[in-house]
Amino acid sequence: MLQDLVIKNRSYRRFFQEECLDLDIIKKLVNYGRLASSAANLQPLRYVIVNNPETNEKVFTTLRWAGYLKNWDGPLEGEKPSAYLIMLGDREYPKFHQFDGGLAAQSILLGAVEEGLGGCIFASCDREKLQDDLQIPTAYEIIVVIALGKPKERVVIDEIRAGEKIEYWRDENEIHHVPKRKLDDVIIKIYQ
Repeated sequence: MLQDLVIKNRSYRRFFQEECLDLDIIKKLVNYGRLASSAANLQPLRYVIVNNPETNEKVFTTLRWAGYLKNWDGPLEGEKPSAYLIMLGDREYPKFHQFDGGLAAQSILLGAVEEGLGGCIFASCDREKLQDDLQIPTAYEIIVVIALGKPKERVVIDEIRAGEKIEYWRDENEIHHVPKRKLDDVIIKIYQ
């Protein structure tokens, strides 16, 4: 059921690093991104697949992890992602990169959940360093980086009332809590 996939599709930040991802599964996820809707059907998105320890480390060093968790600098060795997708936008068609990127990223992560995997979308990264380190042609701009792997953490949704804090947090058992506004609080008006 779609609702189950959406609920399980959280931003996972700790993984079983030693569990390598099969290239065919990663390509399947990219295909979900490829098949997602595209504004004006321009299809400007391209991908770099990173699926080996040496290059994974290069990508890892460019990412900024979990801004709300002030005392956490990111996953430890053994908890890092097993693979990454670097989503690129063709600079020839820049108008709708962010829209297409969001649609594609959600499709990719829903597919990951269906495969028993998880991921995290990073808009906050050192794009210039990553572009240089991976020798990505300048004809493309980095839209986001998607970390992938088998989740090593539990993430739960907590419904909150209007006005309560939205910052995610971890409890004493290292369960990651994601506050979400109630449905009635996000619907402003209904015309029936």
